[in-house]
Order: sequence, then structure tokens, then C-alpha cells
Amino acid sequence: MNTAVRSAECRVPSGYGPAAVSGKDQVIVRPALLPDVAQIEVLINGFADKQLMLHKTTVQLARTFREFVVALDGSGKLLGCAALRVYTPQLGELASLAVDESAHGMGVGRKLVAAVEEEAARHGIGTVFALTLQDVFFHKQGYRTVPKEMFPLKVWADCRGCAKLEKCDEIAVVKEL
Repeated sequence: MNTAVRSAECRVPSGYGPAAVSGKDQVIVRPALLPDVAQIEVLINGFADKQLMLHKTTVQLARTFREFVVALDGSGKLLGCAALRVYTPQLGELASLAVDESAHGMGVGRKLVAAVEEEAARHGIGTVFALTLQDVFFHKQGYRTVPKEMFPLKVWADCRGCAKLEKCDEIAVVKEL
């Protein structure tokens, strides 16, 4: 369990998120704010330490925080995050999907995926892909498995610097919106 994330409080400026919602069972999904970066970093790097994701620095996350949505419980604790990385006007990646272990099975991942897909659709992006170790989860969300080679822009942008490049175990999944 990632206790650093579970115990961290999120300070949200007024006008962001439903102020009247309370209770730890409630899940709120909203765009990430700069103050969320520290909690996102702890969450992502906790999974990266287990070789389930790539590490992200504070600088990387601060530069891209506007790509992220976060899920919070009713008391403001970070439960998860996901990002929409745009590659072309028609193609986006659902990236950095992470859900705190304490929130597994609560539908947080599903809500984050839906939020990223809604954002993609708002921008007219018709195809969303992800690289994952959890293809069954994505299949339940309507994605299908495809060869990674379908996404050369992803490989060029991110994979070429990855330590796992020659032994990549990630599975590419895609969904037409």
C-alpha cells in the first residue's frame, strides 16, 4: 500500500471539483492542478519502483501536469491519475494510468480511462492507445490488442530512451472513439 499517497491531502483552489461532496467512498475525477504533482510523482514512482511503469521526475510532471486527470476521494486524498498525451490531431495516448493499491477494485481506473477518453473526444481525437501490462483491464474498457509497431510516434518519443526497449513486455491496446 502506498501510504504516502493515501495520507496526502490535496488542496484544491475554489472552483475546482464539487465542494459539497464528502466521504471517502466518493470518487471525484478532475483535471490535475500544479499542487497535485507531488502526489502524482509518489504514486507513479511507487509503481515504477516495482518496474510496472517508468519513473517520472518532478520537472517532467510539472511540465505536463495539464495532460493529467486525477481521482480523489471525498476527503481530497489522491486515489489515481491518468494522462492524455496527444501525438496527432487524430491520435492520443492514455498514459500514466496509476491507481493507489488501496483503491483497487473501486472503479477508479475505469473512471480515469473514461475521463481521458472524454477529453480526447472533446478535442476530436478519434483513436486512443495505451501501452500496458494489464491488457485484460483495457479489454473490459473496449480496447483491443494491436502490435506496438502501429505507434511509431510513441516509440520515437518515449520508448527509444527506455531501459526495457530491447526486452519490452508492454502490450499495445487501442480504441476507436
